Amino acid sequence: MKVSEFRLAVDDEFGEQQGRVLVSELVIDELGGRTAQQALAAGVPTGDVWVALCRANDVPRDRWHGRGRPVHS
Repeated sequence: MKVSEFRLAVDDEFGEQQGRVLVSELVIDELGGRTAQQALAAGVPTGDVWVALCRANDVPRDRWHGRGRPVHS
């Protein structure tokens, strides 16, 4: 997942405003106690950050693929 795809998926799932807040302020244990933004800056793969963000926000698994991404079981 490219960063641009991550941003589209965040906006699509959470809305632009709320998505930006979640990415910059929500501390996620699965990401080592970092925000999604910090994890991306530290080099964590965007797909891993996306899934962690989905888990932390109880997004149904069938939407974890993100916008325009293939569904993986």
